[in-house]
Amino acid sequence: MSEAFPSDTPLAERVVPSPNHDERAGSRAPDILLLHYTGMADENEALLWLSVPPSRVSAHYLVFEDGGIVQMVPEARRAWHAGVSSWEGEADINSRSIGIEIANPGHDGGLPPYPAIQIERVIALCRDILARHAIRPDHVLAHSDVAPARKEDPGELFPWQELHAAGVGHWVEPARIAEGPSLSVGDTGAGVEGLQTMLSGYGYGVPTGGAFDEATAAVVRAFQRHFRPGRVDGVADPSTIDTLRRLIARRRAWSPYSDGAGRP
Repeated sequence: MSEAFPSDTPLAERVVPSPNHDERAGSRAPDILLLHYTGMADENEALLWLSVPPSRVSAHYLVFEDGGIVQMVPEARRAWHAGVSSWEGEADINSRSIGIEIANPGHDGGLPPYPAIQIERVIALCRDILARHAIRPDHVLAHSDVAPARKEDPGELFPWQELHAAGVGHWVEPARIAEGPSLSVGDTGAGVEGLQTMLSGYGYGVPTGGAFDEATAAVVRAFQRHFRPGRVDGVADPSTIDTLRRLIARRRAWSPYSDGAGRP
């Protein structure tokens, strides 16, 4: 049995220790807040799965549908939630992140809407974590952002705009979806390279050789899920590109860390 530990937040109603954690590489302080859905039909089974050694997975927190919060790994430790992933050219996302699992059956379960009380408590937990750690708004990310070829969570129905309105995360109003010149799989050239450069500059792990391949499409879908959820198809249409440009421009306006390309 894993040892109990004092919770890092008064918002946690209980601590259910998971054995699945280790030291953060280089004792690194977390600078990413990563949001997931559990993707399981039963939230109690999700809690069990995150707390048994054979699963080899864990998260710092689990937020139930009724808003209840459980802490499973101390924030000072590396939980095993991101898997094979990357952001800003770094692959060990677990060492630099705090992971929150949100109980929801996910895409395989029909992606039901997140209950209002659950989102209210997710926001409260995020605000509490952000108050204690130097995590930038643009480092509040989806699992799909850091693992676009593998993951879809927390999905296109997750209310990122609501979180932003409460002071959590980075956001701009998505551009209206309209027909126009688009980039998609099979396209090549300067336009594709420019798109890839912007996505890479924002942090996504995307090739930048000017060929719109399946890996690029996966990253575009991940971007759309988070920032332009009205249509998630992996096609870089005018709405997607305009939203990305304005997101970078807004970050450039407030971030002392970014260069002229919006790159941290």
